[in-house]
Amino acid sequence: MTKWLDMPPAWLALFIALAWVQSSYFGLGLHFGGGWADFVGGLLVGGGIIIVILAAIEFRRYRTTIVPKETPARLIQSSVFKRSRNPIYLADAMILAGLILRWDAVLSLPLVPVFVWLIEKRFILGEEARMRQIFRMEYAKYERKVRRWL
Repeated sequence: MTKWLDMPPAWLALFIALAWVQSSYFGLGLHFGGGWADFVGGLLVGGGIIIVILAAIEFRRYRTTIVPKETPARLIQSSVFKRSRNPIYLADAMILAGLILRWDAVLSLPLVPVFVWLIEKRFILGEEARMRQIFRMEYAKYERKVRRWL
């Protein structure tokens, strides 16, 4: 049961819930001010969803696992993986930031870097170690060519 709890979507859901609670009950009258926050928030959420879909398509196309702690069968370097080694985590951070903007959850802004830090420590570092071990030189080249986040 706890295995599914230690998945990035569960962490994202937790951080989104924290931002929503802060926005709904502890706003303290703070606002980002104006429609720009709604617009940028919408762009971030929409862009994040598109990136997740594009990445999921690549996982399916390459017939490898999307589950973070499982061993991948192939190294994906196409589509959104040309710009980020971790496009789904980047998309998660975008979605969180976008919702914080849309909800005027000013006090929740620090959740974004905390989320990025947690995802990096809990998932990315282990994934990268597995990729280095499995794909060796191919991953070393990819790592030099493509940044971890953006």
